[in-house]
Amino acid sequence: MDEPQKALSVRLEKFRSSYTLPKFPFKGKVVIAILAVIIILYGLCLVYVAPDEFGIKLVRLGTHRGVQKEVYGPGLYFIVPGMHEMHRLPKGVQVLELTNTPQTAALSSRREKAAHIQTSDGFFVNVDVSIIYRISDPYLVFTMIGPGTLFEDNGIIPKAEPVLKVTLGELTTEEFYNSPRRVKKADAAKEILNRELNPKGINIEQVMVRYFIYSSEIQKNIEEKKLKDQLVFKNQAEARASMEEAILKKIVQEGEAIVGVKMEEGQAYVTKKRAERDLYARKKKAEADLMVRLAEAERVKLKNEAMEGEGAERMVGLKMADVYKGLQTVILPSDGPNGVNPLNLGKTLNLFDIRKGGQP
Repeated sequence: MDEPQKALSVRLEKFRSSYTLPKFPFKGKVVIAILAVIIILYGLCLVYVAPDEFGIKLVRLGTHRGVQKEVYGPGLYFIVPGMHEMHRLPKGVQVLELTNTPQTAALSSRREKAAHIQTSDGFFVNVDVSIIYRISDPYLVFTMIGPGTLFEDNGIIPKAEPVLKVTLGELTTEEFYNSPRRVKKADAAKEILNRELNPKGINIEQVMVRYFIYSSEIQKNIEEKKLKDQLVFKNQAEARASMEEAILKKIVQEGEAIVGVKMEEGQAYVTKKRAERDLYARKKKAEADLMVRLAEAERVKLKNEAMEGEGAERMVGLKMADVYKGLQTVILPSDGPNGVNPLNLGKTLNLFDIRKGGQP
């Protein structure tokens, strides 16, 4: 008797023990009897398939004996007790937990002990693994494995640990700490399980390694080795950092030296250009002074030449006339050879030794 029938029988017993049937007339008793028969037939002849279940019908008597290929969905189905059986298989995602700590597993999952795996370098490790799967073909599961929970007991559980030992056993002790390699081996286990279970109607969707633990001594040795490795890596990183710092310092010093050289070159260039500018200025100034002096000499020369010409005597006379303007009274002899006649310009020039012997 399946679970719904058991539940119905328990309810009927509670109902009978809790209530005392009142006295009815004959027709009332007939109605009650009919209702009781209906309830009994409902419990015996109707089977409910839930929304998260597959229904597989088994016919024991009749022309179509055996497992029916039709898969029944959610609903109520009529069966003849002793002739028909309706078996139900889960439709949703199922989880098989291999773990030694049940409190870490999902409440609705099937739990088995953790996988005991020997690594490629000879050490043993207990691995907590979650195998997520679903029934893809209930007819194949029912016919090749069996009804009820045999798809777990005879299907997945006998295959899980041997496959995990093959795939995860290829890892070394340290490689279990390498997440990419560990995931790669878990995917390989999923592929092997699917090759074996897909023909039986079961599809493995994910194999996840959740946790692993070595013996306390090995775990301690691994942790010490990891700490030593990390210390070595730390020292190597510090050495590289020191080298890089020295290289950086050298580059900075070289840069500062180059900047100093360029600054000196720039200062020398400025000094050179200033000297060239001063030289050019002095040269141009000397040329200008030379030109001015040459012009002044030329002026004096031209003036001297002009003074030696015919107009020089007249110019002197005009100058002497300007001198005479400041004199109020001049007493000069007017007769004799030394007499002064202001109106006699030639004699006046001879008097002042401007023209010798009266020569022009």
